[in-house]
Amino acid sequence: MDQILSLKIEGFAKTKAKQICLIVADELALGEEATKIWEATGQDLSALSKAADFVAKKSSFLNVFAPTGVDADRILLAGIGDLNADTDLKEFASAGGTIVNQLRAQKAENAEIVFDLDASAEQIAAFAAGIRLGHYRFDKYKTNPGKTDDLPPAELKLVLRVANQKAVTAADKIRDAVTQGTICARNLVNEPANILGTVEFAQAAKDLEEHGLEVEILDEKQMTQLGMGSLLAVGYGSRRPSHLAIMKWNGGKKADAPIAFVGKGVVFDSGGLSIKPAGGMEDMKGDMGGAAAVTGIMKTLGLRKAKVNAVGVIGLVENMADGNAMRPSDIITSMSGQTIEVLNTDAEGRLVLADALWYTKETFKPKFMVNLATLTGANMVALGDQHAGLFSNDDELSQNLTQAGLDTGERVWRMPMGPEYDKLINSKFADMKNIGGRWAGAITAAQFLKRFVGEVPWAHIDLSTAMNVPATPICKSWGTGFGVALLDKMVRDHHE
Repeated sequence: MDQILSLKIEGFAKTKAKQICLIVADELALGEEATKIWEATGQDLSALSKAADFVAKKSSFLNVFAPTGVDADRILLAGIGDLNADTDLKEFASAGGTIVNQLRAQKAENAEIVFDLDASAEQIAAFAAGIRLGHYRFDKYKTNPGKTDDLPPAELKLVLRVANQKAVTAADKIRDAVTQGTICARNLVNEPANILGTVEFAQAAKDLEEHGLEVEILDEKQMTQLGMGSLLAVGYGSRRPSHLAIMKWNGGKKADAPIAFVGKGVVFDSGGLSIKPAGGMEDMKGDMGGAAAVTGIMKTLGLRKAKVNAVGVIGLVENMADGNAMRPSDIITSMSGQTIEVLNTDAEGRLVLADALWYTKETFKPKFMVNLATLTGANMVALGDQHAGLFSNDDELSQNLTQAGLDTGERVWRMPMGPEYDKLINSKFADMKNIGGRWAGAITAAQFLKRFVGEVPWAHIDLSTAMNVPATPICKSWGTGFGVALLDKMVRDHHE
């Protein structure tokens, strides 16, 4: 059962909600509007806080039940510490997520949050984004959520009351486009593979036409004609057809070359004949996290009417094992004409991206390409789940992505590349092999991809951050939607 959030941004007015949330800064500081509401209760805030050991530090709360003087059943005092005009947007988003999760824990049905501290419209919009992202849960397949103690009522109605409603609403419209793109990506990653196959994912991309994008879906016959032997080989063992989905947003000048995002969309990865261990294989429903992020960023660009030309390309396949599946030792020919010796059928994502990158480069002549993929376990070994791996042939693009990651909290860490690593994927029988051995596995995977980008500025983001990471105030979800906010920030800062 979906848990629905209704969030409205309004000016200050007499509250009608059953629960009022007053934001309290360091030293029990209340804004003017919150002070009026609190004074109506007739209670001594200092004495009450001392008795409850409440000092308004970040993520602290104090509940006041059945308060007199106000038409509400409860006042929630929410401490946020020292958030001020110099605090970055991540902290405001985290505060929003923390507060909405407290309201969920209290099974609130309708509440009003009075945000009257000194903050910019962009900071308050980030706070609102944190509320939406923090509230998100993927529970559509629960048939009886009423018996699950940790689930709130089906809908939480929230009003965020602010002084500068017009400015906050305008900032929120832009910020919410990123939020909706992130939630789109989360939904795709969270769906089980029996529901979201290659056909269904292609339809999800096609649905973006309602936001003004142009979407084309290539089928196996068309990809065969294009010579995409690398991508197609991955899907040979599946009953589901492979597809290439192309999403275009034309918001810039007609003559401008587009920027390009390319995603790995393996809707389920069994490993093929090089089958994965049973333990943990269930996580491979999320092996399309890169394609989910690309779909999410394209939705975001359409929602906010971004002033840029952009193309998103996702290769959609399922890697299964049957009598038609590719074998270790097979030699396949990519769209580029380069041949690949397959030594491990579980190193399949790079085979998908090889043709998707080459197609994007040749068809759209982009300014740059960024590909995203849940590509290697080696990247998780190197960086854990707090940074995505960044590999690139371009310093400026890398710097822009790194800074965008710091600004949004979707952090990347640049890893080395070089000809010494490239030698590890040379093959005796073909132009290259699809694995380079035990050492530097994430790097050799990147070196493999680099052979399909030519001279185009390019970055590869290896997503050990797309799923199953520790919960944060703004992400309680198994699927994170990582990459959407990162890419949108980079686009806004450098390409509009």
